[in-house]
Amino acid sequence: METKEIIKQVRRIEIVTSRMVNDVMAGEYHSVFKGRGMEFDEVREYTPGDDIRTIDWNVTARAGSPHVKRYVEERELTVMLMVDASMSLEYGAADHMKSEIALRLCAILAFSAIKNNDRVGLILFTDTVEKYIPPQKGRKHVLRLIRELLCFRAQNKGTHIRGALEYLAKVTTRRAVTFLISDFHDTGYRESLSIASRRHDLVAVKIDDPTETEEMPGVGLVEFQDAETGEMVLVDTSHRGARAPVAQSARDADAEMIKMFRSLKTDFVPIRTGENYIEPLVSFFRQRAKRY
Repeated sequence: METKEIIKQVRRIEIVTSRMVNDVMAGEYHSVFKGRGMEFDEVREYTPGDDIRTIDWNVTARAGSPHVKRYVEERELTVMLMVDASMSLEYGAADHMKSEIALRLCAILAFSAIKNNDRVGLILFTDTVEKYIPPQKGRKHVLRLIRELLCFRAQNKGTHIRGALEYLAKVTTRRAVTFLISDFHDTGYRESLSIASRRHDLVAVKIDDPTETEEMPGVGLVEFQDAETGEMVLVDTSHRGARAPVAQSARDADAEMIKMFRSLKTDFVPIRTGENYIEPLVSFFRQRAKRY
């Protein structure tokens, strides 16, 4: 992709995303993700109803009248975007591929973060971590993240969520709001997910395509290839007995995964290609705001 085309696409994404953030996401992000605590703001004169525990006795003694300390919520957060870049994300309709939806979600979350003066970082992973951009603030930084997502070409095909979560633990020394964006075509990451959920405010965002869990049509012999392993399988789709187990297996795997997220108290946002991807995100924010 030529530089001019990249700049054009980044600019288009910024315009569309900024409009969504201002029109749809306004207030949702801020109301859900809290700061690290309270920080000192100012000292002011005592007024009836103020908590006497906030009286600043030193200032009170100097001024000759009661004064209290005022605190405000410390808003600055660190937001980490962990994005699955494996080959299984390169699936879906032409303009609704899972990787394209992941890019759009990252843009929305990143612009929402900087609108609230938060820092944003990026981890792109396959069966290894292939790219890490430390958290920073500002529009230029977010545009860099979008450019990286647009131009990134993975070196490997597989998915290793456990390794990505272990890498997160190494590069983040403080609690972070972490969005793990993947189709979760992987196993063996429960323990790492549990640890990450305790250390960070972790949100699992699962992107899938409807055809992955729906029964395929009966069109005769069809050869399928696993995008990550390259394994080839020949399926006679003319027989429902051969079609149904494939879809059922995918649905069973989804059910087990959701059960795991619930047991670990990890927030979960399901998103499907070809459908509105903003509504599930806004719905999650509103539901979570009611819990806190």
